[in-house]
Amino acid sequence: MADQLHTDLAVLQPYFEAGKSSTQRAQLIPLLNWVHTTFPQLTPRVAWNQPMFTDHGTFIIGFSTAKDHLNIALEPPTLDHFRAAIEANGDHATKMLWQINFEKRVNHDLLAQTIQYNIDTKQATTTFWRA
Repeated sequence: MADQLHTDLAVLQPYFEAGKSSTQRAQLIPLLNWVHTTFPQLTPRVAWNQPMFTDHGTFIIGFSTAKDHLNIALEPPTLDHFRAAIEANGDHATKMLWQINFEKRVNHDLLAQTIQYNIDTKQATTTFWRA
């Protein structure tokens, strides 16, 4: 199942029909499955041409791929909170993205912390993005 989306994530399949490379698929599909298994309360969807997960209608995390790296989309407050840990992990953080080279393994512990941080800090959020 490592190369196939979990059946509960079928809504994300259109993202992969856009011709993602085998390297991109190999990195992203297991990661999306992991997010679904680890945080089953999150709702998957494709928006802004990327797979993402929401909680009570508010953005939690998004994913996309570039030629050489995986992008993890987080809002600036989350990236700012975890920037030092992301960079200490050898990854790159921009204003809106955590970037991981395809040859590196994803730090699932750190990823889980960023997702849980968003879930916890956005419990009262009623909009898609933070105000």
